[in-house]
Order: sequence, then C-alpha cells, then structure tokens
Amino acid sequence: MAAEAYCVKCKAKREIKNAVQITMKNGRPAVEGKCPVCETKMFKIGSA
Repeated sequence: MAAEAYCVKCKAKREIKNAVQITMKNGRPAVEGKCPVCETKMFKIGSA
C-alpha cells in the first residue's frame, strides 16, 4: 500500500509508514499509519 497523507507536524505530504486499511464508524474506508520522519499518526479518508 502506497498511500500518501499530510503530516501536520512536518507540514508536508508523505507516504504513510505501516499503513493499515480500516473502516470508520460510519462505514467509510480509511487508511491510518505513521509518518516515516517524525512517527506522528497519519490518517487519510478513502481507500488506497
């Protein structure tokens, strides 16, 4: 999975490390993981 998301801490768009496909409470797909640089949690709504 090569999902990209915006890192709020780095203020840059980066590829998500350890990306995991999840389903939110409302049933929409999402991807979550960590920033490869600062290890901050990253989240992107929509399937990857």
